[in-house]
Amino acid sequence: MTPAARPVPASVIVVSRHRAAALRLCLTALGQQDHPEFEVIVVADPAGIAAAQSTGLPLRLVTFDEANISAARNAGLALAGAPVVAFIDDDACAEPTWLSRLTAPFADAAVGAATGFVRGRNGISLQWGAAWVDGAGRDHPFDLPDDGGVFAPGDGRVIKTQGTNCAFRRDALLAAGGFDPAFRFYLDEVDVNLRMQAVTVVVPLAQVVHGFAESARRRADRVPLSLHDIGASSMCLWRRHMPGGNIAAEVAGLIAAQADRVQALSGAGRIGAEAAARLMQSLLDGLDEGGQRPIPPPPPIAAASGFAPLPGTGPRPGRLIAGRFWQRRRLMDTARRAVAAGEVVTVLCLSPTARPHWHRLHPDGFWLQEGGLFGRALRQGPRLRLWIFVRRIAAERARLAGCRPVGGGEPAEIG
Repeated sequence: MTPAARPVPASVIVVSRHRAAALRLCLTALGQQDHPEFEVIVVADPAGIAAAQSTGLPLRLVTFDEANISAARNAGLALAGAPVVAFIDDDACAEPTWLSRLTAPFADAAVGAATGFVRGRNGISLQWGAAWVDGAGRDHPFDLPDDGGVFAPGDGRVIKTQGTNCAFRRDALLAAGGFDPAFRFYLDEVDVNLRMQAVTVVVPLAQVVHGFAESARRRADRVPLSLHDIGASSMCLWRRHMPGGNIAAEVAGLIAAQADRVQALSGAGRIGAEAAARLMQSLLDGLDEGGQRPIPPPPPIAAASGFAPLPGTGPRPGRLIAGRFWQRRRLMDTARRAVAAGEVVTVLCLSPTARPHWHRLHPDGFWLQEGGLFGRALRQGPRLRLWIFVRRIAAERARLAGCRPVGGGEPAEIG
């Protein structure tokens, strides 16, 4: 689904805690959005606020340093002045077309929410696509075409809006009380989806790259440090959205699933016996606490009146620069100059190998893809494929063009 008219004004809320470097990169990507009218609200700890200020962007800032993502999102929501509010995680980088695509469906007054696709740490592979979710919090993924689809709730299911890539009609979210602080982390957006019961649009080409950065809950290699919030939020969800349901069976299933996960980590040597025991105990403690947390319906949130859109956003030219790995420094210098000139820049730097590709936003503001000329980008593709350099560049240009401007059909600039 591509935007056909001027996008609806939007407020983008970014929550960050103790991840200043990731936040700065997220904000760099937001500064390159082709959406012409949106504000950015950053809710962060003091170090995150300082990182946000260092970007020089005119952001709206809220200091918040509590381990409760729902309360933090509500603090940003209380300031949002646009008719649509979008959310992205601090460890995610949005494609330049992300916000325009994500907000375009709200031109239809019947639409209450939208979500896009999420790519994983290598910047290419799909991490999360389209899925229904039920009152037990179980995902039901499904396939859909590139132009997406519009879905109404039914059969006890709603479309799951991914927390790092979602948008809501502001007044409806305010009336629903926003995010429930009982869900301090995990299933917070599922609870919102189930309470709002909104007509939701899935926009596959509204994409972000999600890094799964290190946090108090997981290591940099994604090994969990605690399962407490998984247990607590799961119990809160079941209590609210499974009235009369068999919660005991859900508890048993969750414990079994997490035990398998912990055992796999232990068997692979990624955690020791003591860490495994601590993880399982944290899950049990979380389940117990979640059974005791008050879960009354969240009260409505008062609407804000201010709106401070970023200047200088909107469509801009794109350029793809390609070359060999020994030209890397020259490619990156060229990219920096193009970024300074206001272009959206993609650099392809290839080696004469079959190394798989990685794709990420560089801190200097350009997208960088590296790997072997004969290596795969899409992980479902063949590990080795013989390519002529120019044809490989043309193929990558065509793949990337769905989400960002990469220039016309002319040959790529060879560094």
